[in-house]
Amino acid sequence: MIHDIHAQARRWIALGRAGDPAEEQRSSLETHLDECESCQAYAEATERLIRSVRSVPMAAGPSLVRSTQARVRERARQLREERERLWLVGVSCFAVGISAAITTPLLWRAFQWAGNWTGVAQPIWEVAFAVFAVAPAIVTSALLLGRGIHMGYGGRPGE
Repeated sequence: MIHDIHAQARRWIALGRAGDPAEEQRSSLETHLDECESCQAYAEATERLIRSVRSVPMAAGPSLVRSTQARVRERARQLREERERLWLVGVSCFAVGISAAITTPLLWRAFQWAGNWTGVAQPIWEVAFAVFAVAPAIVTSALLLGRGIHMGYGGRPGE
């Protein structure tokens, strides 16, 4: 059990501010550091190491800066294209919904009239209406699945 206390204290020390332990953990760590010389030495060595690393100036070379900027610009372009594509999908869905709301009752009346005019039983022309109404979505889905097109970037599989 004592080993677990030391291991936990060293984990909290190694995490430092990034771990941001809760108040209870912080007070437990401070109490342990007051009592344990080896963990206190570890904490001091860790602090010295952090200070020495922070004191070394680091600068990125021009090629790293350019390549990073190019990648950031490319990603921004990809996100912009994705946002535009999703906006177009949203507008298209809205247009399809409005179109369906307007044309479905008219199409129903047309099938009803054709069924009555030809003398076809009501369940038959109702099934024909359902198939006719759903067929474009089924055909389009089959074609898109056959080509492997999906919402990924550029519409290419695996991206």
